[in-house]
Amino acid sequence: MKQRTSAGAIGAFIIVTCLFFAWGFITELNDPLVAAVKGIFTLSKFDVQFVAFAFFISYGLISFPAAVLLQRFRPMPSIIAALVTMVVGCVIIVAAANAAVFPLVLVGLFVLGSGITILQVAANPLVAALGNPKYSHLRLTLSQTFNSVGTFIAPPLGALLFLKGVEVKEGTVITPAVRASALGGINTAYLWLCGMIIVLTVFMWLSRRTVSSAVGHNERSSGQTLGALISDALSSRWALFGGAAIFLYVGSEVAIGTQMTAFLNDNGVWGLSDAPFHVPLLGAAMGSDGVHGVSVQEAGKAVGFYWGGAMVGRALGSLLLARIEAWRLLTVFTAIACAMCLYVAAVGGVSAGFVALAIGLFNSIMFPVIFTITLERSSASAEATSGLLCTAIVGGALIPLLVGKVSEFTSYHAALIVPAVCYAVLCLFAIAAHRARTHLRDEPAVATIH
Repeated sequence: MKQRTSAGAIGAFIIVTCLFFAWGFITELNDPLVAAVKGIFTLSKFDVQFVAFAFFISYGLISFPAAVLLQRFRPMPSIIAALVTMVVGCVIIVAAANAAVFPLVLVGLFVLGSGITILQVAANPLVAALGNPKYSHLRLTLSQTFNSVGTFIAPPLGALLFLKGVEVKEGTVITPAVRASALGGINTAYLWLCGMIIVLTVFMWLSRRTVSSAVGHNERSSGQTLGALISDALSSRWALFGGAAIFLYVGSEVAIGTQMTAFLNDNGVWGLSDAPFHVPLLGAAMGSDGVHGVSVQEAGKAVGFYWGGAMVGRALGSLLLARIEAWRLLTVFTAIACAMCLYVAAVGGVSAGFVALAIGLFNSIMFPVIFTITLERSSASAEATSGLLCTAIVGGALIPLLVGKVSEFTSYHAALIVPAVCYAVLCLFAIAAHRARTHLRDEPAVATIH
């Protein structure tokens, strides 16, 4: 019986991990999309950050309703509802690209983000619960590794589709032909994305019994009301502390990622340099167009290495977490990320471009470790804690706006002082986790996920 249960948990883990890849890919299409719409619609550094805002504000508005949905139904119906919502979001973005209406792009991104919010509220605690609680950090980090595969692939593909001929430097004018080509690329990308999500929805429907059996629920929870769920989450000091940590981490990661294309293209970084083309792998991936300096499209392709660093870091982190306490590894990674942001902000120049790309390596384990550290220490239910943590992902909507505004008054590289402060606070969170009492949940943790 134990072997069969273990085999079922492994099968369910593999199935749910497919979702992590999908939402990573979809989320990071936003990075080249930010640069594309900046050029297409001639937006300011601040205004273009509303692309990230529209997507990530959904976490602030939808996470707790999603947690109620998760309480009242099993995980798989919630996941399937999330995927259907994502299909609707893709359809709206396709319509927006055909109509060339920027506000409609934002509506589509909000709907798409809402689906991904429901997906995260359901999938993150589900993966943490599929096995021995002692290895919840490792399981979630391993799933996040596949999430990072999606984030690595998406930016270069988006740059290829969205950014050919697009310019974002001040004073440049985009031609009607380039504008039409970029809008056509957005249309193509989200049509294919729509088809991919439909296939994934069918796969999840066919796999629903495998996952439900592994979780081991035969009855639905009576559930809490939305108000009771929020009250439960707010009653836990560690749920609030973890929520603040997720807010700062996601905000920093997204702020760096969404500005990375324009940052690398800036004349103060790589805009007037050919140095990146002489770096193995990076230069080949960027593919020089023969013109001196790094264009927007070339910079967009390089962004994949920021997310690729997170992919490598999560793969290594999965091994390290089997040997090193989670709080220790988080302390080291947040301290290094803080130092790197300070270097970029203070020094700038060509070297700052390479350092900024490498920040992704140290972002790698932060989300899954913060998430599971908080679940272990929170006195609130897993649904309430997960709902609060996913609500806190709204940091991805707000901190990029702050970084965008700071970059308008200073420069792209100086604006990284904001993420530096965020990483410093996260380092304090990691140190505090060492002294906090844990509530390791075996059966109780699983039983709260319905």
